[in-house]
Parts: sequence; structure tokens; C-alpha cells
Amino acid sequence: MPQAQARHILVDSETKCQTLIDEINGGADFADVAKANSSCPSSRDGGNLGSFGPGQMVKEFDEAVFNGEVGAVQGPIKTQFGYHVLQVTERS
Repeated sequence: MPQAQARHILVDSETKCQTLIDEINGGADFADVAKANSSCPSSRDGGNLGSFGPGQMVKEFDEAVFNGEVGAVQGPIKTQFGYHVLQVTERS
């Protein structure tokens, strides 16, 4: 079964999400931005979600993780929890 490692930033608006994506694409450190802005407990670890397989995350997030380009900053991804900035760090 495929496995992925990813990190994310969870915020409550699409506008905020896009602003953070622009900051990261402009050179800001993903982990620093996660620590400062994400409402997810993973923010303490720079947004790191660890390793997981297909079906372990909500559908919209899962699709982005297993179909998106590794290393690329993706988003805004809307889920029942809010808006996510996502970066897949590894997939096998």
C-alpha cells in the first residue's frame, strides 16, 4: 500500500490560506509559517503529519496527498476542518 509523509497548515479562511501559500512560495520557511499560523496541533512540529496511507485522511486531503506533486506547495484545500496549505514531503 502506498505511504506518504506530509505537512500542512490549517486556517479558517481561503484568503488566509492563499496568503500563507504566497509567503512560502516567496521563500518563507514552511515549518515557521505553520508554527505561527496553523490551528492544528501539528503546528508545534512545523505542520508535520508523519506517515500515513490512502483513506486515513479526509477525502479532499487524501486526493491531494496521493495525486499532487511531491515537494510542491498545494492549496487552498477545503475540508470540513477548514482550509489547508499542504506539502507532500515523501511518497512511496
